[in-house]
Amino acid sequence: MVAVLMAALVSGLGAVGVARAASSGKAVEVQNASTTDGAKVVQLTDRGGANQQGQLVRTSGVLAQVHSVGRAKDAGNTVQYSWPGVYFEGRVRGTGVGIVLNDSAADYDVQIDGATVTTLVTPGDTTHWIYGLQDREHTVRLVKRNDTPGDISTFGGFVAAPGGAVLSKPAARSRQIEFIGDSLTVGYGNLSTSRTCTWDQLKRNTNSDVSYGALTARQLNADYQINGYSGRGMVRNFNGGDADVTYRTFYDRALQSVSGDVWQNPGTWRPQVVVVNLGTNDFSTAVNPGEPWTPDSLAAGYRSAYGDFLQKLRAQYGTGTTIVAVGAGRYAGHVQQVVKARNDAGDSGVRYWFLDDSGLDFLGCDWHYSAHDDRLIADRLVPFITGLPTGW
Repeated sequence: MVAVLMAALVSGLGAVGVARAASSGKAVEVQNASTTDGAKVVQLTDRGGANQQGQLVRTSGVLAQVHSVGRAKDAGNTVQYSWPGVYFEGRVRGTGVGIVLNDSAADYDVQIDGATVTTLVTPGDTTHWIYGLQDREHTVRLVKRNDTPGDISTFGGFVAAPGGAVLSKPAARSRQIEFIGDSLTVGYGNLSTSRTCTWDQLKRNTNSDVSYGALTARQLNADYQINGYSGRGMVRNFNGGDADVTYRTFYDRALQSVSGDVWQNPGTWRPQVVVVNLGTNDFSTAVNPGEPWTPDSLAAGYRSAYGDFLQKLRAQYGTGTTIVAVGAGRYAGHVQQVVKARNDAGDSGVRYWFLDDSGLDFLGCDWHYSAHDDRLIADRLVPFITGLPTGW
């Protein structure tokens, strides 16, 4: 049925608007058209029928066909994840590729041969087909744009259009960086043109793939994790909320909403650099009545927890990893003290980096970094990282 529909579209019906065709009792939507390498690209979304085209039979699991370093739980024919910025990279040969997803909360960018061809907004239970590619080898990349810590995302792999094939996965990059932080690390509202955003505007305008972490990694040709959680702090969350948990409660998890869940590192994630940027939420608002803090005890508790967290990272990754502790605003001095204490204790692999906010416009939602700010921060962070003893 899809082949008949495609022939009609390409021969004259066009791909503007929405068309539907019954196929095994399920709807196929023609979403839009774009151009890649001069070819007409038609995109079809097969709602709720991943096996409709008979192309999803595979002899190995999803992670055997894609390159990914994100925190994902391997379920064989699917993987589950919840952190922002998780990406999957694959190679296909032929004129089309399908992206198998089950996600009603997050948004995704689909990139083919390095160019973004579409954004999938809360796609649901879907196989999203992109046809009209030149009949050759293509790279395809799927990246989760926003943070959805209360939900579980599911990816079922890439599939080739009839006559094509999914090829062996791309090679991993030799460099790896992990970014740990809050909404500023997530890329919260960074594409917004206004600081005032509705909830829906915030979700549509958050893009971790153009956060300062992702931009830094790409400049360095490094694989990366964006382990950011909006609103969380080292010991105190934004405005004192959810006092029974902090960022550290969730750091070890693959699925943030699953208590007790622990991400199982497959042994391939060994970052040479870990960048920690936590403290904005701890200190951005005054201590409220009823909170178990005074300004002095909050500062002391923050420094103590930060030191413990750095020790946890050191034990987790070993002495070959350089840990960059970011200081900015009200927490910069506290971070400096923590780094000095680690250095005095003999850990020279912890470095302090002051995040210079000069020139930042904070035009993202709710006064967060804009895309302009993320680029500027990345441009400042890259030379600092290249000056570390990593050989980069």
